[in-house]
This record gives sequence, structure tokens and C-alpha cells, in this order.
Amino acid sequence: MEKQQTPAAALGSKTRRWVIAGLATATVAAVGATLSWHESAQARGGPTMDGPFGLGGGSSDPAVRAKRINAMVQWMLADLNATDDQTNKISSILQAAANDLAPLRQQHMQARQAIMQLLAAPTIDSAQLESIRVQQIQLADTASKRMTQAMTDAANVLSPDQRVQLVAKWQHHRGHGHAAQS
Repeated sequence: MEKQQTPAAALGSKTRRWVIAGLATATVAAVGATLSWHESAQARGGPTMDGPFGLGGGSSDPAVRAKRINAMVQWMLADLNATDDQTNKISSILQAAANDLAPLRQQHMQARQAIMQLLAAPTIDSAQLESIRVQQIQLADTASKRMTQAMTDAANVLSPDQRVQLVAKWQHHRGHGHAAQS
């Protein structure tokens, strides 16, 4: 004999679906806000690593990405007494990472368009939204791993003292540090 669902259980199922849909929408909104934040972050001054998936401001033109990355590296290393060799190695590391991340950005943008179409549909396909959410989490994880590898490789080019100076510069630039006390 089949169990009949009580009205309370049916309500719980509907509520659960709305919660899942709400979380998926919040995730999409958070990712979108993070990506659009990049433009305002650059307006604060100084090149940033905040482009979609981290490097190059999201440009699809490799020459534009390379120019932005070189400017970012010059800014990062300006006060660290970095050698030309260190500067070139770090630029190469970050450009390679940006090139690897470019297809991920394209996938992210396609998913974003698909989500907007799904949300504008007469009937919301919760299963498809969830599928895209899962794919986006996997995509973000892949991008995060690649960024971590690039940061590790670039940090290994610098001396320990240079890394300490760089972290202090980043913290100050981001407003997380405090001016040196005299």
C-alpha cells in the first residue's frame, strides 16, 4: 500500500524546494556581485587580481590580459627590489594562469546566461538550476585550484622578505592593514 503524503509533509516539500531555489538564486547573485565588483575594485587604484576567476580583468583578448598582468606585476613588485628575472618569471606564471582560466570564464558567462533564461521562463526548472549551480561550484573549485597554484609558483620566485613586504602592501592596499606605528 502506498503512503499518502500528509498536507504537512507536502508543505515541507514545497518549502524545501523554495529554500533550494532561494539558495541557488543567492549563489548566482553572489557570484554575479563578485564578478561585477572587479570593476569598482580597479577604480580604487592599482591593478588587481580580482577579474573573473582572478586574472586579467576578464578580457578575452590575450594581448589585453598580458598588458594588464604586466602592469599588475610591475605595481606588485615596485617596492620589493625585485630583479628583472623575478618580474619576468612572475609575469609568465600569471599570464599562463590567466590563459588557463579564460575558458572557465567563458563557461561561467554561458551558465549565467542560462540561469537568466531559466529564471525568466514561465515555469522554473529547479532541477536545471540546481545542475547549473553544481557545475558552477565545480568550476569555481577548478579556478581556485589554478589560482592557488599560480600564487604558490609566483611566491616561490620571491625571497621570504619580499613575500612579507608584498603581503603588507596587499593588506594596506585592500584596507586590511594598519599604517606603520612610529
